[in-house]
Amino acid sequence: MDGTVLVADDDRTIRTVLTQALTRAGCRVHATSSLTTLLRWVEEGKGDLVVTDVMMPDGNGIEMLPRIKTLRPGLPVIVISAQNTIMTAIQATEAEAWDYLPKPFDLPDLLSRAGKAMESARRGTRAPIAPAHRAPIAAPDPSAAEDLPLVGRTPSMQALYRLVARVMNAELPALITGESGTGKSLIARALHDFSDRRAQPFVLASAQDFGADPSGNGAGLTARARGGSLVIDGLGDLDAQAQARLVRMLDALPADGPRIIAIADGGLNAALESGAFRHDLYYRLSGVTLHVPPLRERIEDIPLLADHFLARAAREGGTPRRLSAAALEAVRQYRWPGNVRQLENVIRRLVITGQEPEIGRTEIETALNAHPAAAPTGEAAEAGTLADSVARHVRRYFELHGADLPPPGVYQRILREIEAPLIDIALEYTGGNQARCADLLGINRNTLRKKTNELDIRVTRRRKLM
Repeated sequence: MDGTVLVADDDRTIRTVLTQALTRAGCRVHATSSLTTLLRWVEEGKGDLVVTDVMMPDGNGIEMLPRIKTLRPGLPVIVISAQNTIMTAIQATEAEAWDYLPKPFDLPDLLSRAGKAMESARRGTRAPIAPAHRAPIAAPDPSAAEDLPLVGRTPSMQALYRLVARVMNAELPALITGESGTGKSLIARALHDFSDRRAQPFVLASAQDFGADPSGNGAGLTARARGGSLVIDGLGDLDAQAQARLVRMLDALPADGPRIIAIADGGLNAALESGAFRHDLYYRLSGVTLHVPPLRERIEDIPLLADHFLARAAREGGTPRRLSAAALEAVRQYRWPGNVRQLENVIRRLVITGQEPEIGRTEIETALNAHPAAAPTGEAAEAGTLADSVARHVRRYFELHGADLPPPGVYQRILREIEAPLIDIALEYTGGNQARCADLLGINRNTLRKKTNELDIRVTRRRKLM
């Protein structure tokens, strides 16, 4: 990787890490904690790439992007931010950032994107997160997203945010899928509120409402929605007659009619396979599909969501409270069958019923009405196997690289990640006895000794547990 990178971040540690990593990758680096200095460097013609934080002591990195674009139209900018919300992704897209990464970011992923950004600039190709449709609209009002719990730093949520930002102004119907309580209606609302249709009506219709439309072809609903958004909730609940009406409505939509957004729970695929749901209707509605992951697949986001709900409850007059470390661990271990909606309800209940500043583990377990060590059953048990857990982590690793594949050598890297804790824990449970540990693992003692050296595993001070 060759080129000069301008780094702007008020965190000295991040500046140091990025400088060292980019330098090792072959780049020249200028780093600063000031947007004013960064802008001066850009004006002087320095840099082939900018990597900037959002919240800086002397301004906002995203708000500075139009100025950079005016001074250096071909200079790519990668935005990094600790504000892991959908709003940041949308603002970065609206400002035509080349890419956006949440903090904490994966360093190899950032280096990969930096290399692609500079190569893209040399070739003159378009930025990857440029929206599919540009419109002369004002930047989204941040206050509009204050109460949307669309918060998450996990790769699956960040990928969803990027997709929303790309398609929010696209002239395509949108299909939003996911389990009950994941926040599908919030995604629908975001698609409308941050689009160039925001001044037009947002009409939410249930399956029953649509099936009962007296016009027989949905004309009443489209007339109410005009040029805004018509959201059909509970898509999988439409009977055959309502599905036929919806097909006729879609075929008769005027050019200036509303955007159609459909919301479906997880049973839609089964309905398609069984023939209970029309394939031609599915194809008409799935111009772009946005899947909202269940909470159990993004447990790293639970602390962010819990803090969001605690803060909102306090603003509404509740007792300011916080989760203790033990309570947070209990929250992370719970399966959350009701997803984000269930988490919000539990937090609200705790704010209303408790008086102490800190929420303890016993209190949270009582609220969940579940024993912390209880074995999951049904779907939760199937999702809780070791193989499934490893699969989720491997998939997350691949998702971090976006549309690209990880660097070569994935097999050995993944095996090393599994091998190290396996040997370490086996040594712990055998009291550091290498002969016993080797027998337990099914390898010879010389191999074990070689592995502990390679993986830098300390064998001393082990406590015997069995």
